Amino acid sequence: MKGAITSNVWRIQRVLLGAILWIGICSVTMGEDVAEATRKAAEQGVAIAQYNLGWMYENGEGVPQDDVESVKWYRKAAEQGNAKAQFNLVRKAAEQGDAKAQIKLGLMYDLGRGVPQDDVEAVRWYRKAEEQGNAGAQYLLGEMYANGRGVLEDDTEAAKWYRKAAEQGNATAQLNLGLMYANGRGVPQDNAIAYAWMSVAATGSDLARKDRDSIKRNLTPTQLKRGQALAKEIFERIQKRKKAAERE
Repeated sequence: MKGAITSNVWRIQRVLLGAILWIGICSVTMGEDVAEATRKAAEQGVAIAQYNLGWMYENGEGVPQDDVESVKWYRKAAEQGNAKAQFNLVRKAAEQGDAKAQIKLGLMYDLGRGVPQDDVEAVRWYRKAEEQGNAGAQYLLGEMYANGRGVLEDDTEAAKWYRKAAEQGNATAQLNLGLMYANGRGVPQDNAIAYAWMSVAATGSDLARKDRDSIKRNLTPTQLKRGQALAKEIFERIQKRKKAAERE
């Protein structure tokens, strides 16, 4: 019970403090409704007021709970560079299942932008996006496993996630998977397969072309022939999958 009272007091103090900050702009009079004062400041373009009004609508504090209004005011504040509003917009979209927003929220935690840096939270949001088959999230999970961030370092898991993203055409994942084969990390060492994945990645990456050409110098004619055949097979498989997805 004490915790609930403390929480309510904190919310009230937060709104009242915001109102005090805007007195000079809003011409708030004694006894004027705090929500109305907040709205006046928000309508006059005060970013922090727009953010707080969005928060009030999101939580039903002083106004009826309304997600549409909440997003509207968060967006106005975000457009003026309010970091908390920008974060809340992304969070709301992520919680509603938007895969791109889930990746963006993961990256915010990954890089500590607008929120405290948190690898575990980054992985959690990458997983949510991956559950929808998002190739970017699969690649990022590979990175987290490869570097032991937010999860135990595991090259086998890293290679698994790189492969999933690579099969969907993610060039960076294709290159990284090639490097895993070249170095025998998480997969059996195989220069021909490494060459194949790097060749596929090279269609959209200068870095991959350099790595492919570098490993090519170490291939026997037999390995090169095998690598080229595998590259053709992989490329055709990915293109076939893309076309099928476009028809859906």
